[in-house]
Amino acid sequence: MNLHWATLAIIGANVLVSLKGFNDQLFFERYKFGIGAIRSGQKDRMFTSGFLHVDLSHLFLNMFTLFFFADVVIRWFGPGKFLLMYFVSLLAGSLLALFFHRQEPFYSAVGASGAVTGILYAAILLQPDMQLGIMFIPIPLPAYVLGILYMLYSIYGMKTRLGNIGHTAHFGGAIGGYVTTLLFKPELLVTDTLMVLLLALPILILFGLEKMGKL
Repeated sequence: MNLHWATLAIIGANVLVSLKGFNDQLFFERYKFGIGAIRSGQKDRMFTSGFLHVDLSHLFLNMFTLFFFADVVIRWFGPGKFLLMYFVSLLAGSLLALFFHRQEPFYSAVGASGAVTGILYAAILLQPDMQLGIMFIPIPLPAYVLGILYMLYSIYGMKTRLGNIGHTAHFGGAIGGYVTTLLFKPELLVTDTLMVLLLALPILILFGLEKMGKL
């Protein structure tokens, strides 16, 4: 499988910035996502945090996921729209984290997970019948099933503060990928109406729970 230059560029940027962060604690602290710092004016953290990672395994997992799904989006939309979608998803993840954690000045996070989840969710919307396999499930499942289950898991993670994981950024990134895909290819609303609605369900559930004060 030949990696497209756009995918290589994103992976390269993540590797370089993350390696810098591994070896320079001041750099890491300055550019990570932090509610207090962002609210005090350092808005650049909403983007820069998406290129920092906690460790090599965190970096590898995100780039490995991107490796598998970036090509689907590039084939449908081309490299320019892929890159735009990546950064929209990154920003959407940061914005949702900023919204849900706005009263937590010491909340911080790093990682490309939001942007990568946006690409993943876009690929699922474009090719919902892709067969995907995950650990502990012996048979492949349709991509849309795993996509919906992952989003519901993210809601659960947000509600219970499960693990040291930025569930909010993942969810925000997925929303970014979903919305951007429909903006780039609005005919999906007609040709794949059921799938568009199914993949919207977790998003509606999230904001419904937030409206009712259940999160």
